[in-house]
Amino acid sequence: MNAGFAVKMVNAQMLSGYLDNSFNALMVSGGGESGQPQNGGTDTTLSGWKDLPMELLLRIISVAGDDRMAIVASGVCTGWRDALGWGATSLSFSWCQDHMNELVISLAHKFTKLQVLSLRQIKPQLEDTAVEAVANSCHDLRELDLSRSFRLSDRSLYALAHGCPHLTRLNISGCSNFSDAALIYLTSQCKNLKCLNLCGCVRAASDRALQAIACNCSQLQSLNLGWCDTVTDGG
Repeated sequence: MNAGFAVKMVNAQMLSGYLDNSFNALMVSGGGESGQPQNGGTDTTLSGWKDLPMELLLRIISVAGDDRMAIVASGVCTGWRDALGWGATSLSFSWCQDHMNELVISLAHKFTKLQVLSLRQIKPQLEDTAVEAVANSCHDLRELDLSRSFRLSDRSLYALAHGCPHLTRLNISGCSNFSDAALIYLTSQCKNLKCLNLCGCVRAASDRALQAIACNCSQLQSLNLGWCDTVTDGG
């Protein structure tokens, strides 16, 4: 665990303690020190902040910090983990400078309702195992940014084709290891693609692949072919 992540964990623990104290103070000031309902017994008993509705927990997390805080918060308690797992639809790991691959693998199963995910990197970290973890858990994913993932192979595209068929936006710019065969298969399964960034995908962006994209992705609105020098008029 790097120092920055450890600091975030400490902050989350402090926030947990602060919420406990605040909740107790609120119950005392409202005449409910024992946590019992005050209007004839018709209300649900709240014994602590962990009993708050998931919608409110999500709101608390959203104003508490950025995506890093949300990730750390998912490990604070089962209430936060469940709230985030059911309510978080957008997440970015682009801030992660080290160990992104391990972090994604460990967290993918917690965020099963994600629709937007950014795994853009400054330096290459991501490997096929992380993308496979996402594909195995995040079946509602609509938008995915894998740009500059130089270490990924065709395994990632095949995993996404099977696990994330509802993709509408995919950025794989700079992923120079992908083949056109894997891209063709992806487009045969992800037919809702509207935006596809293939900038620098020199192996994947072939005439054959572009013909398959034209056939499979009738809703496509944007296609980036920057630095794809092998594409000819046939594509």
